[in-house]
Amino acid sequence: MAPNRDAATAGWGAVSALSLCVATLIASEFMPVSILTPIASDLHLTEGAAGQAISVSGLFAVLTSLSISTVGRGIDRRALLLCLTVLMLASGLLVAFAPNFAVLITGRALLGVVIGGFWSMSAATVMRLVPKQQVPRALAMLNAGNAVATTVAAPLGSFLGQYIGWRGAFFLVVPLAAVTFVWQWLTLPPMPYDRDKEQPSALGLLRRPNARLGMAAVALLFAGQFALFTYLRPFLETVTRLEVSELSLVLLAMGIAGVIGTWLIGRMVACRLSTALILAPLALAAVACGLVALGTFALPTAALLTLWGMIGTGAPVAWWTWVARRFPDDTEPAGGLLVAVVQLAITLGAAGGGLLFDAAGYRTTFLASAALLVASALLGGLDARAGEGGSAEAQP
Repeated sequence: MAPNRDAATAGWGAVSALSLCVATLIASEFMPVSILTPIASDLHLTEGAAGQAISVSGLFAVLTSLSISTVGRGIDRRALLLCLTVLMLASGLLVAFAPNFAVLITGRALLGVVIGGFWSMSAATVMRLVPKQQVPRALAMLNAGNAVATTVAAPLGSFLGQYIGWRGAFFLVVPLAAVTFVWQWLTLPPMPYDRDKEQPSALGLLRRPNARLGMAAVALLFAGQFALFTYLRPFLETVTRLEVSELSLVLLAMGIAGVIGTWLIGRMVACRLSTALILAPLALAAVACGLVALGTFALPTAALLTLWGMIGTGAPVAWWTWVARRFPDDTEPAGGLLVAVVQLAITLGAAGGGLLFDAAGYRTTFLASAALLVASALLGGLDARAGEGGSAEAQP
């Protein structure tokens, strides 16, 4: 029994190291949001041009997620994860010392490669680190790192930018990446690539009906979320009429609730995956409708958005668990496909939501978000029925 306990402990140590990597990655991705103006001023750019530093990382994340399972064939996954961590460190250095726009964009592109590569491999890596029944809990831990970083990245960037400048704020990624590298070096076991196993490409998985159904549900979920979430600030300022300090408190409450939500949904999917896939988007749709009805009242709006943060941040745990269960032999390309679909859905959802928000106002936008979320729930239900079925629900 002792060797098994030692292996389990080592596996969770590696999961903790990967969670720190997630937090560092996500903080790096979203930090420019709050320090865009000083970046533009220092590099003599328009704010629109500086904003491309955010979008370019998303583009390279999509390209990497679709190709890494093919490009990385034959490479030990431990070595590949360590190489991605080195790229994250290099990205931090390039951005912090960027003398011009070209170097800034190069650094952000490297970050996109790390984001796409890491997330594509995350479920497959976790499955090799912890016992099968503990995979949902491990995926929830990774998403908790995501939730924490998403909550603190923008305000932390703004705070640090005041005292050490935007370059200093980005440079802090470098020691964090170094710590992450050392921790992974010490805890990640060898994970050799199985040369005897033929894996499909990420896009090749779309030939399978269950993949098409699930990815359509994922796309609708994230498009629906970001059609609403992207425009929360103008909604809260103009409809609910919150002051900046009150708005910050609501966003903080959403972030804290998101950490709790990842834990709760991680527990749920361990025994009832299909329930989470159906109920999470339905609950978000109900919140969207509630905001339309009660958005002029501060306290109900704050309560509804706290619930949104709890469910919306935790929902990805369910879909990563779905990848691990539906594609146990092709988890890596399936993870890459999921990352690409999520990134594209976020982009389209935010763009479509913006068009509706400008043309028809928040009510139409939020109701459209609710419709997309209900459609996601319906497809989640179809997936549960079609399910590669009996094995999809694990016993407690």
